Amino acid sequence: MARRDDVIDFSALERELQGAIESERRYERENEAKLRAVGQRVTYSQFRDLVLSSHLKPLERKDKDGAPRRQPWNPVALRAHSGSEEGENTSDPCFHPGGPCGHCGGV
Repeated sequence: MARRDDVIDFSALERELQGAIESERRYERENEAKLRAVGQRVTYSQFRDLVLSSHLKPLERKDKDGAPRRQPWNPVALRAHSGSEEGENTSDPCFHPGGPCGHCGGV
């Protein structure tokens, strides 16, 4: 006679396995970052930053070249440059606290 406790829940087992695999990958990645940081003789804050950012990967050239920008760096500045607010004249270069920018044709 089979009891309900004898049934194996394969989906739960799969989730547990995936969690264990991810945990092991994270451990290895962070440990490698720690060893690199110790070899570089960095300060504690730099060490911590290296370990916390160990999951990041550098962009490849194909990721950057010719790809459309999906998020502007400063959407507030772009809205001001477009002339949609207060009827600005966009033919003049815009000026920021650091000087004119290159976005509107300024220097």
